[in-house]
Amino acid sequence: MSNAAIIAPQRAFGKGRLVAKVAVGQTRVAELYQEGCAKIRLPKTFDTSMEAVLINSSGGLTGGDRMLWEIEAGAATELTVTTQACEKIYKASAGTVDVTTRIDVAAGARVDWLPQETILFDRASLTRSLDVELEDGATFLAVEAVLLGRKAMGEAMQTGLLRDRWRIRVGGRLLHAENLTFADDIAALVARTAVLGGSVAFATLFYTGPDCELLLPRLRALLETQVGAGVSHIKLGGRDKLVARFAAADGFSLRKILIPVISHLRKQETVPKVWVL
Repeated sequence: MSNAAIIAPQRAFGKGRLVAKVAVGQTRVAELYQEGCAKIRLPKTFDTSMEAVLINSSGGLTGGDRMLWEIEAGAATELTVTTQACEKIYKASAGTVDVTTRIDVAAGARVDWLPQETILFDRASLTRSLDVELEDGATFLAVEAVLLGRKAMGEAMQTGLLRDRWRIRVGGRLLHAENLTFADDIAALVARTAVLGGSVAFATLFYTGPDCELLLPRLRALLETQVGAGVSHIKLGGRDKLVARFAAADGFSLRKILIPVISHLRKQETVPKVWVL
């Protein structure tokens, strides 16, 4: 019997939690917690809202790494959450990256979940979940964009795993659910016309609020000339939601479509500043 020690590979772990409240008419921090490689920064804003920038200080994620983000917006708060940079998911030698995001939005509050793109390298493995609990009267916007490699660098994701799970509830009742799985021969899968038709950049956008019908005509006008984009307006249990899908040849082309749409849904406010730094 060998007495040799078994050394487990070092893995990154991060947990960040942010709770927002209203104080003197401004959205302010009620609670902030950071652990491991998860960091949260709050740049100065010049209105009543708050912007939070999530940072993974490990620089990227690979098999076995875990990240947990928890966001809670109190009544009447206005909160935009983004990331410092594109999250990079590197080749996994073993295991999968696990990224969990939980968001709670109280009545009269608004949260815009606007992380920058996630870049998956060849043989990357990512399991990701987004769980959102909204109270009646809450507004929520979410955009998640994925790049299958970096086209400008001649890189492409050939094989690997991407699992993406969304669950969004209002008053405890399910409003939106989706599961996406790309596995094994991803290059062949996304080449199919019914999947991405060869596009390597894609995004999902979700919006729910009292003004869905008012926002819809302009949103459709923005997308009517875009071959790889479309939006659906769905009523479910007295609640409206907008769901849009985007596909593009590369990340730059995807942003050219996404940014005007995001600005429209944010009442002409542009994307967070870190998107363009």
